[in-house]
Amino acid sequence: MGCRSNSLSSPFSFFCCFVIVLLLLPAGSHGVDTLKRDESLANGTTLISHGRIFELGFFTPSGGNSSLYYLGIWYYGLPSRAVVWVANRNDPLVGVPGTLAIADGSLVMRDAGGGQRWTTNTTAASGGASVVLQLMDDGNLFLNTSVGQRARVLWQSFDHPTDTFLFGMRLTLARGARQSRQFTSWRSATDPSEGEYSLGMERTGEGSVQLFIWRRSTPYWRTGPWIGGRFSGVRVRPLSFYGWNFVPEDGSGSMVLSFARYNASLFWFQLQWDGRENISILDNSTKMWSNAFLQPSGECDIYNTCGANAKCTESGDAGKRASCQCLRGFMPQWQTTWAAGNWTGGCVRKAQLKCEMNATSGASVDDDGFADLRGVKLPDLSEWVIAATDADGCRRSCLNNCTCTAYTYVEGTGCMTWSSDLVDVQQFTDSTGYNIFIKLAASELADKDRIWILILIISLLVVIIFLLILYLWWNYKAKIKDWLKKSRKRGDTRLLASLGHVRQDHQAEFVSPAEFVDQSKDGKNSELPIFSFDALATATGYFHESNKLGQGGFGHVYKGILPGGREVAVKRLSEKSGQGHEEFKNEVILIAKLQHRNLVRLIGCCIQGDEKMLVYEYLPNKSLDAFIFNPSMRPLLDWRKRFNIIEGIARGMLYLHRDSRLRIIHRDLKASNILLDEEMNPKISDFGMARIFGGNQNQANTTRVVGTFGYMSPEYAMEGLFSIKSDVYSFGVLLLEIVSGHRNNSFHRTQDSPNLVGRAWQLWNEDKSLELVDPLIRSSISTREAMRCIQVGLLCVQDRANDRPTMTSVVFMLENEAMAHPVPKQPTFTLEGSPAETESVRPGCDTSADVTVTVVTGR
Repeated sequence: MGCRSNSLSSPFSFFCCFVIVLLLLPAGSHGVDTLKRDESLANGTTLISHGRIFELGFFTPSGGNSSLYYLGIWYYGLPSRAVVWVANRNDPLVGVPGTLAIADGSLVMRDAGGGQRWTTNTTAASGGASVVLQLMDDGNLFLNTSVGQRARVLWQSFDHPTDTFLFGMRLTLARGARQSRQFTSWRSATDPSEGEYSLGMERTGEGSVQLFIWRRSTPYWRTGPWIGGRFSGVRVRPLSFYGWNFVPEDGSGSMVLSFARYNASLFWFQLQWDGRENISILDNSTKMWSNAFLQPSGECDIYNTCGANAKCTESGDAGKRASCQCLRGFMPQWQTTWAAGNWTGGCVRKAQLKCEMNATSGASVDDDGFADLRGVKLPDLSEWVIAATDADGCRRSCLNNCTCTAYTYVEGTGCMTWSSDLVDVQQFTDSTGYNIFIKLAASELADKDRIWILILIISLLVVIIFLLILYLWWNYKAKIKDWLKKSRKRGDTRLLASLGHVRQDHQAEFVSPAEFVDQSKDGKNSELPIFSFDALATATGYFHESNKLGQGGFGHVYKGILPGGREVAVKRLSEKSGQGHEEFKNEVILIAKLQHRNLVRLIGCCIQGDEKMLVYEYLPNKSLDAFIFNPSMRPLLDWRKRFNIIEGIARGMLYLHRDSRLRIIHRDLKASNILLDEEMNPKISDFGMARIFGGNQNQANTTRVVGTFGYMSPEYAMEGLFSIKSDVYSFGVLLLEIVSGHRNNSFHRTQDSPNLVGRAWQLWNEDKSLELVDPLIRSSISTREAMRCIQVGLLCVQDRANDRPTMTSVVFMLENEAMAHPVPKQPTFTLEGSPAETESVRPGCDTSADVTVTVVTGR
């Protein structure tokens, strides 16, 4: 190590060499992932998986009795130990840790006195077999044996889980078995011994299962049956359906449920000691776990809280308290205890079904029928009726079976019926639940006739009142019209005045071309002209079809001509667009404050009654997607024009992120939102879903995901985290689309890659990047510029936000040929969407400061 023997005579030199040797020695860890036959694992030494994800060794529970030692696996390198597997959970070592070694083909743990305390009870083949223990990056601990070139697994920890489900594990239910309990909770937060809660699968019918948590032998919580690619009784979140895979029957006849890892985040699926299933996500910046999914989370999640034939609705205390109500046609079995809040007795029928009556009684009754119950967690103890192939057949099957109490038909899944009391029914207020039809006696359904009579009476009264109002209006229409006009004018003025850009002297008139907005001061003291509805209707030929420029989820865009001959584009928002006053106000504020050659210019707006319109500068070449995704138009964009468009978009995004007075995250950057002027210069448009960042804010959370499938970054689509790096990801996808002439989310139809991003990485990795360039323009490309663009695009679409460059770096890399660019990492995230680019995600609820996993829904 650089210490010569003749230098050791110096005490100082000897001391330096001694320190160097100490630094090079292992610091309490093997630093390897394998243990061989002649090696052992003792106190202070651990195995660490190759990717430094998991660690195996002896530990004492945090906050517990420090004299008890366990052999376990935990996530590596975190300040708070997250244990995922324990070997000797019911037989801890007392006082001092033991040793772990391989003996006679078994993995054996011994205490300090040499006594055997835990073993895998395996045997290796004779004849010089080699046995090795290895800790994998998925958390699985393998005991392998090999003779020559033949190898087999003697034992693996995935077959003996404790309280944690890891990616790669398989929950199995053997043929003919009804239940399979595979996970058992800790006794307490500091005691790994087996607790009173267990988790596993239970068969619900032919080809379906549901997950259960049991408290001892009593059901405590369930997911509802597996229907349509997810568990029917779990509130819809990405973790509820992304990654889960269910095989009704594998080669051995068992039912298998697994979960595939879909991004680079660390997840911790744990059955907690208190009986709750907790799915946590690791925050890479703080190295702390945050809850993404916790069930049961309220009283209604507890199994059968309200008893039989009743439904549980969450209320009060942030929606965690239970409120019970008997199902239609049922009443409390014990009224006194029910009124006192003791619902365990459940409910019983008010009227007996016809098929249950004694036929000798001579009673003449009407036929039984069904009442629908909407948006509920499907009751337990269901049965699948294979013979019923449609909803009508399912209804007849239940009606003709006297023991059938309810049914439901799920399209694409089949018919489910119930032949006993309806238990564990929970009312949902979102789109999670399903509709079931409860069989009732005809006398219970007769109430509908009285309801229709009441509705008819109320309708007649409404008509009479309406006619009376119409009569009064006819007599006083002039006064009413004048009053409404003044009221509407005041209301529209107040709303737009809140934007800070109202021009009060142009409420119902056009403005001359010379009077348009002066935004030279980046939005300060700017005024925005207001147009009346009649004025814009006249300019667009009353929104004639021949003047329509395009349409989307927001509504339609029309070409208009103002007095003086100025051409404009009028964006008329549809009432069904989902963009209300807040989104409209957001877009007006943002665009009115922005001034850049690569941003579309807002000329004015209109709010009159239910009408909301924005007036933009007219760009004759429409949007970028009309060129790059159209085979007949793509040749018009040669390489020089495409490179100028890429640079222009990058400068516009740089202005939004850094150079404007407000830091703005666009959140929906895509080809259809890039407009082209007469010289094919790009202009970024559609700021209805943009967000403003203030001060030094760099990142935020949302419980609603907005944007377009195929352009969303991994952390935004899966965890609701967005930042300027979310726009960088969208820019990277857009850049690759411009270069290739293909959409990202339809590329897989013609190639063997999952999408355009995957294809670009594959070609770049094989040093064939130029094959990605649109064949129609390859003769005009600059090889160096094309290679630089593809590399920048791959840098922008990397999975981790911290790995992506800022738009400042992007502009610098695009404009500097001699600059050495970083090497991109392989992108693993893909999110396939609809082939139609216009299917974007629209707002669904307000933002939250909490770390959440959001639901992705198409607009």
